[in-house]
Amino acid sequence: MTINGPRIILASQSPRRKQLLEWAEIPFEIMVQPTEETFPPDMPVAEVPVHIARQKAIAVRQKYESLHDDINIVIAADTVVVLGNTVIGKPKDREDALNILRRLSGNKHQVITGVVLLKGEREIAFADTTDVWFHALTPEQIAFYVDKYQPYDKAGAYAIQEWIGVVGIKSIQGDFYNVMGLPVSRVVAALAKLII
Repeated sequence: MTINGPRIILASQSPRRKQLLEWAEIPFEIMVQPTEETFPPDMPVAEVPVHIARQKAIAVRQKYESLHDDINIVIAADTVVVLGNTVIGKPKDREDALNILRRLSGNKHQVITGVVLLKGEREIAFADTTDVWFHALTPEQIAFYVDKYQPYDKAGAYAIQEWIGVVGIKSIQGDFYNVMGLPVSRVVAALAKLII
């Protein structure tokens, strides 16, 4: 898809989101404004990633509006892994990554990516959910993955497109690219609505 005209800003440093938008042939720039990825403790789990994505999008819009910079559309996203009713974020260190993967091993979890697109005062926000089932992983497999791939910047301590996804994932139900960090087809559809 080729988009002419509007300036599109991706409010994310994620190399996976960057790659996915490139695959969709969407022209964009990356601009990031640091934000605290916090949410109210009583917020329903499914609303958390949209809430955090909205914080990211608003922060970038405000920063560049103050510079009188003409930004047309800001895209922000946040991905969380949910096991049971517990949100699992990025691991703090090696031991935390090992513990997270032990919990995911042999179980089903959900990957929820919240996306917010802003154009002026218009907003399109949605969350996409993919169910993921892991095979039972051995302690050796988990340690190998963590030590070689260092998944400390990834929610749930893994990336589906890496070794652990190839050997450890039994099945998924939903959008594969959502697990990578961006439900691209839905983003493209939302962009089309904002560009009209």
